[in-house]
Amino acid sequence: MELLLQSLRKRNRISPTRTRTGGIAYVTQIGDVAFYRWLLTIGLTPRKSLTLGAVDVPDDFLLALTRGLLDGDGSIMNKIARADTKRRNDYRWEYLQTKFVSASRTHIEWLRARLRGAIGRDGYVMTRKPEGRRHACYALRFSKRASVRLLPLLYEDATAPRLTRKWRVWADYAARHGIDPHSSLL
Repeated sequence: MELLLQSLRKRNRISPTRTRTGGIAYVTQIGDVAFYRWLLTIGLTPRKSLTLGAVDVPDDFLLALTRGLLDGDGSIMNKIARADTKRRNDYRWEYLQTKFVSASRTHIEWLRARLRGAIGRDGYVMTRKPEGRRHACYALRFSKRASVRLLPLLYEDATAPRLTRKWRVWADYAARHGIDPHSSLL
């Protein structure tokens, strides 16, 4: 929240609030009508999780937007998994996955198409069916190979704002595999 306000050159108050699950989230209110109207013109709407579609972003800023989407509603996972445990309990493999989540399939499909053009790799769209009062949820998932192409592009500028805990997953993976986490492999 502090980084957001700093980036917008705002000095608004940040307040803690309880989530439905008992956690704490931090909120701020930005009262800037011109900024709000501009956000509407580029595709950001109220209830954005449900209504977001394409975002009118120039190619030069697509990766910065994507990094923000990853920080907000995405994840980078890196784990060791076991396979074929009945025949060989010592066989393990490492996976790396980058995922973007939204309740708007239109937005996920737009992001998939834009990133396909930017990195030359395709992501896989997964659907979680609605349950109870929850809406359907869509995830754009990139495999290890696609993630190794995408993440250096997202983090190419080491000084750009980023969520450290997500960046750290990528940086640790890159270090173990001799990859420069800021240098594109394209």
